Amino acid sequence: MLVGDRRKVLAILLTLKTEVDPDTSEPLDKLSKSTVEWCKAHGSNVHTVSQLLEGGNGPVMDAIQEGINQANKKAISRAQVIQKFTILPRDFSIAGGELGPTLKLRRPIVAKMNETTINAFYDDQD
Repeated sequence: MLVGDRRKVLAILLTLKTEVDPDTSEPLDKLSKSTVEWCKAHGSNVHTVSQLLEGGNGPVMDAIQEGINQANKKAISRAQVIQKFTILPRDFSIAGGELGPTLKLRRPIVAKMNETTINAFYDDQD
């Protein structure tokens, strides 16, 4: 989710594709097979989101930053450049309240749930 409306810079909240509990449809900590393969291709042997967030996964973070840099090259102006990012510990889901029944992101709810993280992007900006 891109954030930055009425702020000095743009930032992004990222989630990684994870396995889903078949009974509750809630995202699990275990990364999906395709995400694990992508991480391995970028030099990391992680299998869970928490392992990735614990640190020591510079190559994966570098690969994500490179993807953001590629997207930023298409920005028309400096105001459209993503300058900060973080990976959230949970994927967005209907069960978690972040997605509506039509799988649309419920931005106000996600913003409220991650208010501390979003504010941390801008603490050094004020």
